[in-house]
Amino acid sequence: MDLDEAEIMMDSAVEATQRAFNTIRTGRANASLLDKVMVDYYDTPTPLKSLANVSAPDASTLLIQPYDKGILNLIEKAISLSDVGLMPNNDGKVIRLNIPPLTSARRKEFVKLAAKYAEEGKVSIRNNRREAVESVRKQEKKGEISEDEERDKLDKIQKLTNKYIAEIDELLAKKEKEITTV
Repeated sequence: MDLDEAEIMMDSAVEATQRAFNTIRTGRANASLLDKVMVDYYDTPTPLKSLANVSAPDASTLLIQPYDKGILNLIEKAISLSDVGLMPNNDGKVIRLNIPPLTSARRKEFVKLAAKYAEEGKVSIRNNRREAVESVRKQEKKGEISEDEERDKLDKIQKLTNKYIAEIDELLAKKEKEITTV
């Protein structure tokens, strides 16, 4: 694994952490809350966002307009069975999800969940660092690079690691602020 590969892997870890953060409720309606919802469409699990337009007309409502009106009940069932924790209201044309305000206890739970996701992202970055360091050390043992080059590469790997861990910390701080803001 070279430096470019390590950077790509660390960047993808940050993106995965951001996607995980998007699934956490903040008290405001956000279409990404439904990203993990899968609808059993013709016996095939299909992401909700490929079957319907999801929008947030106001801060406390999500509006789901299916492209095919015949699957309203399937979408309603999928949302009810998901871990989103919201009850769908089906009026025959669209499905509305009312987002209730978060209690302080629920906000604390979501902050803990965000911290867990951030830690998973950091672990992924550290694993990428470990692989890159092992690769550099093997190159030095084989005589492909000098000790000075090894030291330089190890320094660059550590700087990359610090940079991406700082990004995750920033994302976490931003998400915690969103969650705790009433």
